[in-house]
Amino acid sequence: MAKSSWRPAHIPDLTGKTIVVTGANSGIGLEAVKLFAANGAEVILACRNTAKAEAAVEQVRERTPDARLIVMSLDLADLASVKAFVVALKERISTLDILLNNAGLMAPPLQRTKDGFEIQFGTNHLGHFALTGPLLDLLDAAPAPRIVQISSLAHRSGKIMWGNLNAEKRYSRWPFYCQSKLANLIFAKDLHRRLRKRGSNIQVMAAHPGYSATHLQDTIPGGGLFNKFMAQPAEMGCLPGVMAATSDDVISGGYYGPDGKILELRGYPAQAFARKITDNEGLAQRLWDESERLTGVRYLNTQGEGEA
Repeated sequence: MAKSSWRPAHIPDLTGKTIVVTGANSGIGLEAVKLFAANGAEVILACRNTAKAEAAVEQVRERTPDARLIVMSLDLADLASVKAFVVALKERISTLDILLNNAGLMAPPLQRTKDGFEIQFGTNHLGHFALTGPLLDLLDAAPAPRIVQISSLAHRSGKIMWGNLNAEKRYSRWPFYCQSKLANLIFAKDLHRRLRKRGSNIQVMAAHPGYSATHLQDTIPGGGLFNKFMAQPAEMGCLPGVMAATSDDVISGGYYGPDGKILELRGYPAQAFARKITDNEGLAQRLWDESERLTGVRYLNTQGEGEA
């Protein structure tokens, strides 16, 4: 990977832009909010725990007192909550400039969403799939809209486990995390292709934070120790997503991460490595069809039955 020349100082003036960040109350989501707000954007913090989101707002305002911030309730592990968020958002705004699909969880014991999905696949992938489609009209109304989907280095070890997609037969926390992150990257690349075919000007990028110290590691035995000795701070981990959301040098369909020499664990953002399987259109179509079937949210699918 080439060394990055991009730095936070390159973020343009975002005055007049509206940005939605999922999972914005901590970690790389919160750090992204701080940068967006400092550069003039109105930022909507879409969070499951609104009390924590309000506390995050106070942190942002310590740095940017005049920050324009809105807290809205969104639980990606509950499709009814996703639908309610979309309705509430459309009552509040008529255009959306940037959607940063950041929220996620990593390697918990077996849990299920409100709708019965394995919680990592259900939250990390299906929740964002169900959120993104109904917001395309708001994005289309913006002059230069972007969607950024956060994936992970873990996509490299991922496999879409057809027949056991939602842990119907067995469960192991790490393979299901890797599956969800592979699905994130396949989705982002496929969404880019579908929007191009439709003639939309929405750009779609994916990004990963490298190995960054966040609360995601709280479910992992020894996670705090690994964070202390191996991780970069969340302030660095947020940068690939922020660059993808704001830079003129990124391309739709691209994937961005830290420029470090060792597995892209650390560093400033640059183009990242993506497995060839993430460009497999047959696999992407199957994942799209299954995502529509599971969520009941249909969009941009020429093989489907219309749009939700």
